[in-house]
Amino acid sequence: MSNDLTSLKPEKLWKHFSQILAIPHGSGNEKALAAHIINLARSWGLEARQDKVGNVVVRKPASPGKETAPGVVLQAHLDMVCEKNSDVNHDFLKDPIQAYIDGDWVKARGTTLGADNGIGLAACLAVLEDRSLTHGPLECLFTVDEETGLTGAFKLGKDMLSGKLLLNLDSEDEGTFTIGCAGGGDSEISLKLDRKKKKPGQVLLVKISGLRGGHSGLDINLGRGNALKLLARVLVAASEKFKLELISFCGGSKRNAIPREAWALVGFDRNTRRALVGFLQKQFEVVKAEYRVTEPELAYDLRNSVDSSFPLTGEAQNRLLGLILALPHGVMAMHPQIAGLVETSSNLAIVNTEPREARIICNTRSSVYSALEAIRLAIRACCQLAGAKVNQPQSYPAWTPNLDSRLLQKMVDIYRNLFQKEPEVKAVHAGLECGIIGEKYAGMDMISFGPTIKYPHSPDEKVSLGSVEKFWQFLLEALEKLT
Repeated sequence: MSNDLTSLKPEKLWKHFSQILAIPHGSGNEKALAAHIINLARSWGLEARQDKVGNVVVRKPASPGKETAPGVVLQAHLDMVCEKNSDVNHDFLKDPIQAYIDGDWVKARGTTLGADNGIGLAACLAVLEDRSLTHGPLECLFTVDEETGLTGAFKLGKDMLSGKLLLNLDSEDEGTFTIGCAGGGDSEISLKLDRKKKKPGQVLLVKISGLRGGHSGLDINLGRGNALKLLARVLVAASEKFKLELISFCGGSKRNAIPREAWALVGFDRNTRRALVGFLQKQFEVVKAEYRVTEPELAYDLRNSVDSSFPLTGEAQNRLLGLILALPHGVMAMHPQIAGLVETSSNLAIVNTEPREARIICNTRSSVYSALEAIRLAIRACCQLAGAKVNQPQSYPAWTPNLDSRLLQKMVDIYRNLFQKEPEVKAVHAGLECGIIGEKYAGMDMISFGPTIKYPHSPDEKVSLGSVEKFWQFLLEALEKLT
């Protein structure tokens, strides 16, 4: 294994990716990386512009003789998902990502790598830096807050871009062209919590961990466990047999990541400890057996704890656990015409209990607007039955596939001639910024592609070295041939 990414090819791309890894850039914390890009662009004599929300556009003039070619926009997002294993000491606000080479893969030590969308960012910077490349008028658009709200795309001004062809560099399977994606929207739930005035005799920490998690769009159909759902299920079963007093319940950290860990503090009668722990162990073993294929590393922990908080009242406990179990999670519908494509899904993403309320976030996706709103309506109904309040911000639009796209036909020809094989053309259930940008810039022809990235949005994230080389080779060929 090696930690020196700058030894890899293409050298310029990996150099810039290494620099990106050294700059914390989680969602909402992209200012330093944006400033880094602006400074680089200006040091290369290029025009750089930043809007009020933080999006950056860098313009590079066409190669000599290519000034009349169609303008091309390369687009990538500045932010990364910040996920880590619970036993890893890492501060995403100040610590660099610790990346290393493992065979044909680049990985990170116990955290997300940020290849999503760091490789796309690095490719843009390498193209901007290299004066030997052949291309037409070029703009690189770097958007903010893609992972948590698509804020940058939503607030992108209609005067920021002039190019008519957009190459989004945020796909994760080399050799695949994405021409459509799901739309989506969040549900932000608040449930009032009443508490007893008497503290429990004993407190037990109940934790589930080791789940694979993953991207709530790309991995939602893989049958992986949701830590929040599984923990609530076990606790409800135990509360039907024992006097269990819920003190707190927490889990999940990102709206677009399937929760990998969850934990609760529960009060109990000290005389029932052995029987309670034995019952919980049996329930977790049932869950482990049920998920033995998709979650082979599933683990649980039961240990005494100390907490000075008062437990929830019985009614508040039942409403909270019942709401967690009732909220939709997983695949709701498969696409009726495209084999293997999820049409509609929802992710129960985050639960956090505070002294007087519980906060819950769900992330719903669909390529059909009416289906998206139907699931959000079901979430509202669950909240109404539980006595919870829900806020549902504006959803973002799906990107409808256009099989007659001239850009798609040209890119397929370029790929076929370069690698002597056909690329796969598909739509994805993940959200991309193309649908939003396309609404702002009518007539813009768009396509998305990238290197092979496995397990994005989880600490298992890794990017294939061989695929990055092919991705780079194809990008340069496309920029030249599109002139």
